[in-house]
Amino acid sequence: MFHFILRTVPRPILIKLSLIFSKVAPILYYGNKYEDPISGKTYRKFLPYGYGGRAKRTNVLCPGSLSLERHRLLWLYLKQKTDFFTKPHKMLHIAPEQCFYKLFKAQKNLEYTTGDYNSPIADIHFDLHKAPFKDNEFDVIFCNHVLEHVEDATQCMKELYRIMKPGGWGIFQVPLDTTRAITLEDKNIVTEEDREKHYWQKDHLRLFGLDYKDKLIAAGFNVTVDDFVNTISPELQERYRLPKGEMIYLCRK
Repeated sequence: MFHFILRTVPRPILIKLSLIFSKVAPILYYGNKYEDPISGKTYRKFLPYGYGGRAKRTNVLCPGSLSLERHRLLWLYLKQKTDFFTKPHKMLHIAPEQCFYKLFKAQKNLEYTTGDYNSPIADIHFDLHKAPFKDNEFDVIFCNHVLEHVEDATQCMKELYRIMKPGGWGIFQVPLDTTRAITLEDKNIVTEEDREKHYWQKDHLRLFGLDYKDKLIAAGFNVTVDDFVNTISPELQERYRLPKGEMIYLCRK
């Protein structure tokens, strides 16, 4: 049933429904086996997530915050390796994750703007191919799990670079096949079935490979690929349900 809802309900409606679900889910999944480091709350288990194929995972969606494994890893990374929570930043959060946006909006050190094509929780709706911001506007930009959906990823990377201030930084995570040297992007892959098979999800337009770093560099960024997850003990990786092998792509201008 859960996977059926994910696959059939439009994203804006799904976001609204999930906000309601998150209010009652912590009671239903009360326990102490797993912990969400974002909220500090514990649960007996997390929920499955994913639209099919390799994207379908078990025990990864936190019932309360609605965080996924990549969100929990990013939270720990921001806490331990950046000044995100302490230094003043003008920030743009594209496709704002539900587990983050209220927390980030409440941070006194952030001048926080959210943007998306159609998300009901975004402040501004726009097409990332032509972002409605001036050059060198933001200190920090998050744009996670977006670039696999857009028509022209290269143009969107250039826009992210254009609107970032010199000295600014961003994190732009994508689904990435670490066994693939070159990004798979085939104009003959057009059906939802084929996209799910080759790109891991029916609404993806490509599957990035290890050349993802090179693509970001070509757009102008100085890129650090950080295997931060491997600095966390195996016990905490399991308790937090973190993504094994996930690299953080830190992009600076």
